[in-house]
Amino acid sequence: MFVARSSMAILALLLAAGSTESHQTYHVSGTDSYQIGSRELRSDTSYAGNERLTIRKAAGLTHYSARATYIKTDLGRRRTSIATFESVVLGDGEERDVSGDDPDFLTVLNQPFAVQLDEQTLRDVRKLREPSPFTFTSAMTGATLRGTLFHITDGLIAGHAVVGIGFDASGPMRGGLPEHPEISLHGTIRMSGRAYYTSASALLLALDAKLQIAGTLADTNASDPVKILYRRIIRAQ
Repeated sequence: MFVARSSMAILALLLAAGSTESHQTYHVSGTDSYQIGSRELRSDTSYAGNERLTIRKAAGLTHYSARATYIKTDLGRRRTSIATFESVVLGDGEERDVSGDDPDFLTVLNQPFAVQLDEQTLRDVRKLREPSPFTFTSAMTGATLRGTLFHITDGLIAGHAVVGIGFDASGPMRGGLPEHPEISLHGTIRMSGRAYYTSASALLLALDAKLQIAGTLADTNASDPVKILYRRIIRAQ
């Protein structure tokens, strides 16, 4: 959801008055791999760079702004890219996307997990003894996935004690492929991985997520098998 310009102007004034600001830096990396059967279409893309998250709090609002600078390598060509994303959490806990220019899904704000949890949710995660139902819509494909969340081994990241969350969810895939909208398929999509939040502030410090798509081409002239893997790794420095 995008906030209207007038609302954004009011938000800027509120944040400027008596706001507090903090920062967190991350290393970001990722890979995209496509393999499409007899058409011999193979594509491998890699990403590597750094990201800075700015958190501003004022007047009951929490504003998050992320900027990632990274190298994208595709078909042997390397180029520098920049991704940005902004969101705001209102006083009642509702989160809204303000703006986003992150086509490669590398910013910490453009992931399947919130960048920061509330204290109650973090406590609930710590208490998990059995997998808990988990449903979400993939921003990358638009598919609805259903699965489970579970508490994994806690640890230390960048000197901070963290709480670990594992996840595994799947669902049907219908329609065009990300980065290749001209290619339509029928198949399944699965997302799995782990996320780590600080025990002190419930800020996301690390995420390792995989999105796997398997199926066949949907056009009438071929039924070529399709295998696609997206992986994104974000880790606090």
